[in-house]
Amino acid sequence: MDTAKEEVRHILDALPDDATLEEIQYRIYVRQAIDAGLRDIAEGRTLSQEEVEQRVARWIGK
Repeated sequence: MDTAKEEVRHILDALPDDATLEEIQYRIYVRQAIDAGLRDIAEGRTLSQEEVEQRVARWIGK
């Protein structure tokens, strides 16, 4: 497992030399979001498709 610093280096290496700070920040944000989602899956914090559909139906008043 790479350290956070190594992961950022990988992200930077994959970007073009003229990448903006906003692009760099976005890539780091996306990586963090993916990692958080994978942790949720590993720890069982997920919903079934049926549960999601039921919640959405309640939100939109169906």
